[in-house]
Amino acid sequence: MPGTVLLLAASPVGKGCLVDAASVLPVLAAVPPAVLAGTDTANVVELADPLEPQAVLTRLRAAAAAPGPLTVFVTGQLQLDRKQRLPHLALARTTPSTVRYTGFPWHWFREELRLRSAGTTTLLVDLHADAETWAWLRGRGLECGPGVTVYGRVAPPAGRRRVAAPTYMKAVATVLRSGGRPELEQLHQMALARIAGEGEVGDLVLWGGDAGASGGAGAGFAPAAGAGRGSGVGFAPAAPSLPVPEGFAPGPPDRSRPQAPPAGVTPEGPEDDPHAMITAAVQAGDHPAADALAARWEHAALLAHGAGSAEVLHWSEVRADLAMFAGDAERSCRTWMAVAAARLAAGQPADAVPVEAAVDRAHHQWGRITDRGRARDLGPALAELRGRVPGRRQGALDHVREQLRHLQTQS
Repeated sequence: MPGTVLLLAASPVGKGCLVDAASVLPVLAAVPPAVLAGTDTANVVELADPLEPQAVLTRLRAAAAAPGPLTVFVTGQLQLDRKQRLPHLALARTTPSTVRYTGFPWHWFREELRLRSAGTTTLLVDLHADAETWAWLRGRGLECGPGVTVYGRVAPPAGRRRVAAPTYMKAVATVLRSGGRPELEQLHQMALARIAGEGEVGDLVLWGGDAGASGGAGAGFAPAAGAGRGSGVGFAPAAPSLPVPEGFAPGPPDRSRPQAPPAGVTPEGPEDDPHAMITAAVQAGDHPAADALAARWEHAALLAHGAGSAEVLHWSEVRADLAMFAGDAERSCRTWMAVAAARLAAGQPADAVPVEAAVDRAHHQWGRITDRGRARDLGPALAELRGRVPGRRQGALDHVREQLRHLQTQS
């Protein structure tokens, strides 16, 4: 089966730049696609110094939705946003004060890859961090979730007024260009040996082996080696039926993989990976079966953990995504609104990542409802929710009100 490769190199323009990320792309591009992917054939998508996080999200979703192995090469720098203290991949327009709006949140990688089959997704990263982000990472790691194999390194600042080179990724490319494709662990070690020979020390190293092995996603940082792993799914939705500005294309919510329900309430089928069963049903076009399976797990989570629990919310979010896959924008919108309301009722702040993401996705799906009457009926509730959760993009509430007025004048 053909593989898919996403080459992403990003760094800010100007004095905030820590690494010349784009310089690695010509070296990687010189490697045959099949060698980059480790498959007989492969499709390669390249993103050089993207300006907008939504552009990165769109490409990542498309790559994640492709069948077959996926390999993502990420070169760039990490920065924390000032409000929520979350790591972001800095893009061309990113500054310390605009990270939250102009950077690509790192947790979006985890969420967009969360339903891919284990063992089919690999991240190779060469990242640099400013002093503040470096200190944050040493205490927490860089989470990628439980189904993605991750190799690479994160380097501290190179020094005042010095722009570093992505030496790890260039070493990876050099090894691959030399002929053949070693196993990922060997490739990783060969690249580390090359940059160690150049005198680079003090880096945090990500070393991911078996994607199903035990260990936390952020536990993989160490001066020498560790492990980092994650899982996910990507969406490439069609154009909306109502005009939705590009800025409102939603980012993914922050959700964790739920535990299996206790004995006696476990749904039918394998207990170890219900997500894989759901993904298979979606890929086969059997959307009712996928939703039915998710509904059984949602009910089991309700019995085991209670309404409003993280487990129930997870399965509600899965069902909202499944409705989108099935083309039922109204049901998806209603479900995302219910998730947001439940999170708010549980005391989560309006600017929490999962709350904002749920409202953003409800807003996005509302714009895809083809029945104007149904869209008009949902509009007031969405406007009320948008009033409580304005989100990161300016004008979100104004957009809902404007579209609602448009729908009402056409009734």
